[in-house]
Amino acid sequence: MRRRLLSSTLLVAAIAVLLLGVPLGVVVSRLIVDEAAQELRAEATRLVGEVEYARIQETPLDPQQLEQKYPDRYIQIFERGNPPKATVVGTPPPSGQEMTEDAESDSGIFVRVSRDRAQVEQDVYARLLLIVALAVAALAVAVGLAIVQSRRLSLPLRDLAMIAERLGSGDARPSRHRYGIPELDRVAQVLDRSATRISDLLTREREFATDASHQLRTPLTGLTMRLEEIVAASDHPDVVREEGEAAIVQAERLTAVIDELLAAARRQRHSQAEPISIDEVLVQQVTEWDPVFRGVGRRLVLAGTRDLKALATTGGFGQVIATLLENSLRHGGGTVTVTTTSGDNYVVIEVTDEGPGIDDEIAPKIFQRNVSGGGGTGLGLTLARALAAADGGRLELVRRRPVTFAVFLRPADGQDRTRVVSGPA
Repeated sequence: MRRRLLSSTLLVAAIAVLLLGVPLGVVVSRLIVDEAAQELRAEATRLVGEVEYARIQETPLDPQQLEQKYPDRYIQIFERGNPPKATVVGTPPPSGQEMTEDAESDSGIFVRVSRDRAQVEQDVYARLLLIVALAVAALAVAVGLAIVQSRRLSLPLRDLAMIAERLGSGDARPSRHRYGIPELDRVAQVLDRSATRISDLLTREREFATDASHQLRTPLTGLTMRLEEIVAASDHPDVVREEGEAAIVQAERLTAVIDELLAAARRQRHSQAEPISIDEVLVQQVTEWDPVFRGVGRRLVLAGTRDLKALATTGGFGQVIATLLENSLRHGGGTVTVTTTSGDNYVVIEVTDEGPGIDDEIAPKIFQRNVSGGGGTGLGLTLARALAAADGGRLELVRRRPVTFAVFLRPADGQDRTRVVSGPA
């Protein structure tokens, strides 16, 4: 590209110099020759007047004075008489190289002034040489400007090519480079916006992978626990069948979790919210988690109003409750109580334990990503709140000691007339 710019600029400059320089040289040459001829004509006319004046004054012409007054001139003066008088001043130019102009008065005085044409031609050559020098300087300036302009254009293009290659390799950092050229700046802005979108996409993909691994851990743990029960009860067919059915339920729940995560990644879950039975989800979760709590010497209690319905997705709401129960198991203590209440504008599910509660420093940031007060991943509550929001509900920390989390869902009849406000933390 740089070579093309240089060659095209040099070609344009050469054409411009030729179109302007050649006519200018011709005009200058003619002007110099015409000026020399006019000068000789004026000298001849002036000499005629001087000879007339000397004739009237009856003083002879001094050839030496004329030679000093008109240097580099060959002068011939003829006066009409009987016989005619002739005066010659200077050295005649070489034959064929002279420029001559004549002048004659009414009284019969004839003057011829000549000069060497080579002197005029030297002046013409000097002017033409000056024009050629200016043309070469113009071409040099054009080449310099072409080099500067080619660098100004080619370097940004190379930079943009490197940015595009970097985007293709997965480095989606915006460059923020601007070059002072509107067209290239427009391309750079488009690449920066594309880099931002790619970066957001990669971030969402990484977060999805992290969220999926975290959310799948709980059902896999439950499935492993059921399989261990099956192995331990291999001598009791009834127990094996019961645990096997529970393992199947865990596997189905694992499949539902995967579906929920994929739906959340596609931003489709909000439109899938529908009336569900709160009791069915809670009973399922209590049944799955009760053996784990009993294994560590703790109780899991279900209390509150029964037969409630709310707008949510079974998988999403189940994941929220599972996350709260796991959080209580790992960080809480004592009996865990799941309480359900209802009002005209919302259905509330509270999960409370008898543990030490949440530190005041952690409480304001408890739902932020990667924030954990007990060595956890810091993802569970963040994902649970996102799942609740996707169903049109809210997850809030309503009390710090004893710690109480509350899930606010829209009632199944859809009559949500006031905004849900959580209690003080």
